[in-house]
Amino acid sequence: MKTQAPSETMGVTCVCQVPVAEGKSVQQTVDLLHKKLEQLGALKQQGNFSVDCETYHATATASGQPSKLLYVMHNSETPLSCMALFEGGPCLVADANFDVLMIKLKSHFQNAKGHKVECRGWKYRYSDFSIKVGTVTMNSSARGISAEVEYCPCVVPGDCWNLMKEFMQSFLGSNVPELPSVFTVKPEGLFAPSDCIDTMTQYLELFNKLRKLQMPGSNIRV
Repeated sequence: MKTQAPSETMGVTCVCQVPVAEGKSVQQTVDLLHKKLEQLGALKQQGNFSVDCETYHATATASGQPSKLLYVMHNSETPLSCMALFEGGPCLVADANFDVLMIKLKSHFQNAKGHKVECRGWKYRYSDFSIKVGTVTMNSSARGISAEVEYCPCVVPGDCWNLMKEFMQSFLGSNVPELPSVFTVKPEGLFAPSDCIDTMTQYLELFNKLRKLQMPGSNIRV
């Protein structure tokens, strides 16, 4: 198996869910995606990637104010930092010690036990594209499959989305996602530079969607 050192470049990134293939398990579908990428000529990179998300809820709120959830997320591509995203905003990038701070704030924010979601998988590189295919798990149970595609030379979604969509069709087929809403809600629209918060917001949207899946009686096989 050929390997290639990982890239440090950060460009425009799209994160989406990949449906489990009919009659296949999650792992078998992941293996099929790997095969398609390798047939395209994509190179498997050294090391795995991981993204995780812990959920916290406020233990007390002002009278009449609904409780907001706080999501603390980590990405192996940025090991010295983590991201804290409040439900509905705002969001911030902090150093790794933020996890220690959350422990000290346990009288204000309570960890929602059993709600941690993790995504792990392999990284590939094809020309100017970085691809990550991961298995999303919760409580050690497979919830679904993620695909992250980054176009490294560009930071402006409006300049490269059509190219990204065409590339994703080559291995996702009809499962190519629509333009991520995170790019359209900014004042500048598609021409606002992309950043790491955009990527983590997409992972959070995917995780929340997969959290709602009821595994017992579902058609998803591990």
